[in-house]
Amino acid sequence: MLTGAHSILFADDPAAARAFFRDVLELPAVDAGGGWLIFALPPAEAAVHPGPAGDCRLYLMCDDIAATMADLEGRGAEFTAPVIRERWGLVTGIRVPGAGEIGLYQPTHPSPLSGSG
Repeated sequence: MLTGAHSILFADDPAAARAFFRDVLELPAVDAGGGWLIFALPPAEAAVHPGPAGDCRLYLMCDDIAATMADLEGRGAEFTAPVIRERWGLVTGIRVPGAGEIGLYQPTHPSPLSGSG
């Protein structure tokens, strides 16, 4: 039986990326040993999109993208693009120091998390 999902974000500067997840995103974490932080993520959903096999993306979801962006900017987050309205939601990117970019989006599609799927 599946009990969860473990996402991996590769980073040129893991310490900077871990500090961002801890201090800016304020995700709860445990030290798995030697400062190796493992972060708790909010409930997740998975989608399969057309594209190159093996390519994966991490998007954090929110209920109000403008309020979430304002809160994260207040803690030092840098957004990589203006908010774009897609068929499936409102989306932008967040720069992760030492690790590139992750997505942030406010879904407008039915979600299995809300029971509306």
